[in-house]
Amino acid sequence: MNDILQHAPEFIGNHLYLVLAFVGVLIALVFGEVSHLTRGYRALTPAGLTQLINRENALVVDLQSNSDYDKGHIAGAKHVSMTQFDPESKDLAKVRDLPVALYCKNGQTSAGAAKRLVKAGFTKVHWLDGGLNAWLQADLPLTR
Repeated sequence: MNDILQHAPEFIGNHLYLVLAFVGVLIALVFGEVSHLTRGYRALTPAGLTQLINRENALVVDLQSNSDYDKGHIAGAKHVSMTQFDPESKDLAKVRDLPVALYCKNGQTSAGAAKRLVKAGFTKVHWLDGGLNAWLQADLPLTR
């Protein structure tokens, strides 16, 4: 160990750009992990969403467009188009302390909606990572 510490300044001097790149990647990884822990909502896999629905009777909200919703959605999901999504609405205020799971077609829109719910004071917010595409890849059924 002593030998490594003696050669560290020489290594850093000879490979400055490599060391700076390593430090940059390390900082990015730490920042990414900290932001995931503090964002206030959890990412779910399709299996995790199924467990949440079955065990905790979660409210599942589909944020797809009307045409995509009509093509297929998760059974029991409540459809709310993103243009009408309002975390402060009276309907959502009733379930503020219950688990709420959001999904859209690919997971991008629902992640933004999850942030809005957390800001509005919801405590048990979940997001289907990968959206309905992940649900279909897991070979899980849709309702039409």
